[in-house]
Amino acid sequence: MYGTARGEWRTTPRRAAVLEALRDRDDFVSAQSLHAALAADGTAVGLTTVYRTLRLLEAAGRVDVVRDSGGERFYRTRPDDGHRHYLVCRVCGLSLAVDSGEVEEWVARIARDVGFRAVHHTVELTGVCDGCRPGAGASTNRLMTGRCTDA
Repeated sequence: MYGTARGEWRTTPRRAAVLEALRDRDDFVSAQSLHAALAADGTAVGLTTVYRTLRLLEAAGRVDVVRDSGGERFYRTRPDDGHRHYLVCRVCGLSLAVDSGEVEEWVARIARDVGFRAVHHTVELTGVCDGCRPGAGASTNRLMTGRCTDA
């Protein structure tokens, strides 16, 4: 897959298990939740290996990352055609990919205008989904638990 120099991806059975478990998820997942899912399936992978693997996948551009209000990172496999931007519910963690063509054009224009190259960007879009509006009853943060109480 990638070279074996320090900090680069090298396929190992444990890393492959982490990647496969991540691919099996539909939504963003924390490293701790992914580790718990692996353990529940009987896969012996240490939490440090999960964190390290997710960081390597991030550096390789193979996962998208969002943060919750406390700064914890949540991961999701990246589609083959590039990164996505997501609108994430601050209450339940529901994440929806959004059309971000205008954002991508804006980033390219800004970079070009100021003479930068190889610009990376992060855009965090959060809100409250219809199911979590006040009075809707959902209160469990799906980013923390992997599920929503009203689903």
